[in-house]
Amino acid sequence: MSLISIQLKEANLPDITRKLVETCAEYRTIQHLGPCPMPTHDVVVEILNDLAEVLYPGFGTRNNLHLGNITYFMGEILDRVFDKLAVQITLSLCHTNGCSPEDCANGCDLSQRSEVVRDGQDKAMAFLARLPEIRKVLETDVEATYAGDPACRSFAEAIFCYPGLKAITVYRIAHELHLLGVPLIPRMMTEWAHSRTGIDIHPGATIGPHFFIDHGTGVVIGETCEIGEWVKLYQGVTLGALSFPKDDSGQLVRGMKRHPTIQDHVVIYANATVLGGETVIGENSVVGSSVWVMKSVEPNTTVLMEKPKLIVR
Repeated sequence: MSLISIQLKEANLPDITRKLVETCAEYRTIQHLGPCPMPTHDVVVEILNDLAEVLYPGFGTRNNLHLGNITYFMGEILDRVFDKLAVQITLSLCHTNGCSPEDCANGCDLSQRSEVVRDGQDKAMAFLARLPEIRKVLETDVEATYAGDPACRSFAEAIFCYPGLKAITVYRIAHELHLLGVPLIPRMMTEWAHSRTGIDIHPGATIGPHFFIDHGTGVVIGETCEIGEWVKLYQGVTLGALSFPKDDSGQLVRGMKRHPTIQDHVVIYANATVLGGETVIGENSVVGSSVWVMKSVEPNTTVLMEKPKLIVR
């Protein structure tokens, strides 16, 4: 480093640091200062990667798996996942529910918070107990991916290559944590998948088996969506809210159903938008590309845009 660079830093960085620290007294919603630590994004991603190894054994970093060694392989990973997940859930519970000064003594030592630590451990173990059922439904999603796209040549190709299946896998994990009442972490997981795939699935959505998202970029599935079996979505589909009602104080009303219900065997093509908590797309229906649907559609219905007039100059 040159002498000029050192002098430049010494002349400017202390003042910049002072001004930045001063903002901490004003912009408190975008900082977390205090003894109670937050969940760690990188550890949550590590948990997802470990879970992928046991949900799709042989498709990850470990090869040469067979019935003779898979028990040790899975047991080792589950032991590691439990330890990490229990801590992350505990931290999320502490942050969301608030810690007393006594609980946060000694730098928020987890050993000082026996009740919340036990709650975190119980929720982590309850989640791990759901992994066999998650594998069961993921097999139907893999089958739907292979059955729904003639370009897919094998189940292995679906697992390795399809971003829709990756996003669905993370959703299935996050949804179970959401059902267990775990705060923060389910959203951290699905938003990580969103950043990787371009597919935004809220962990609160309810999605049946044999779910397939083809291509996927730009798909949005809202928190209170209910999706049945054998539903197929294409890229750019939005299953969103029609409006956001407010209470007497002007705050958004939370917890009500805002997003549509999609019944069994529905296909929704690219860039279609379906809005509203009272909107139901009946079973065996097809929603065409680029349409806006804001009211219910009867079963066995096709919804299409009027064919546009092509002008060539």
